[in-house]
Amino acid sequence: MATRTASILRGTLSGKTALVTGASGGIGSSIALELAYRGAQVIVSGRNRSKLEALQTKLQPCEKLSHIVAACDMRVPSSISELAKSAAADGRGVDILVNAAGVSHDSLLLRLKEKEMEEMVQVNLTGAMLLTKAVVPHMLRQKSGCIINISSVIGQHGNVGQSGYAATKAGLLGFTKSLAKELGSRGVRVNAIAPGYIDTELTRRIIEQPASRALIDRIPLQRMGTVEDVAHGAVFLAEAQYMTGQVSRHDVLHECIIPQMCEIKLISTTLAHIFCRC
Repeated sequence: MATRTASILRGTLSGKTALVTGASGGIGSSIALELAYRGAQVIVSGRNRSKLEALQTKLQPCEKLSHIVAACDMRVPSSISELAKSAAADGRGVDILVNAAGVSHDSLLLRLKEKEMEEMVQVNLTGAMLLTKAVVPHMLRQKSGCIINISSVIGQHGNVGQSGYAATKAGLLGFTKSLAKELGSRGVRVNAIAPGYIDTELTRRIIEQPASRALIDRIPLQRMGTVEDVAHGAVFLAEAQYMTGQVSRHDVLHECIIPQMCEIKLISTTLAHIFCRC
């Protein structure tokens, strides 16, 4: 029964093309792998080509499809335009768009540099909007499509030292809800995921600190979230045909964890890396 169930699940996205930005980061790469496992052809995008090519080798055995690497700098509109053209090459069109690219410059507002503010807005919000605008026409023509924006619980709750990051992620949530209303009548669904404290290569270094490890005891599940947890949520949203305009929180006891981080002075030193997905 387990084998039969796994076989069914592997084909749930067959015939679909997915574009995942931020795929050189932990969350983006995990989402790309899970979508490929479910049968989708995946176009992976990011700034780190070597990581993308390494990911491509992991993707190739999935469903024996030809998965594509398309490097893109989400800070540059022309690069986003080229990515959209690459995604539409050979008659393809994007059926599933995952806006997972993101960057954070964590600092008190009075210390935050203007160029850091601009980069967060460009990557986290403007870039996602531009790419979405470029791929949506195909979805409208076929009266079907799915857009998944990776936001953050910081965009919902705010946090000390992350006013800039919070503003962009809150903006992404507003974009999600508004676009869902614009496109719903044409069969295009738009949802968001708001991850909390997720176990990645970067956060693992922080958790090894005694003060940080003590925070795990405050989580009801007694563990951090994983990138696979987020990826499973993305697949659910890709398949949930009667769900749009929603924010799926992948977070437990956020209110207990983040304030404690502030107390052990992680904000100004290492918290910047926790929510960075480039």
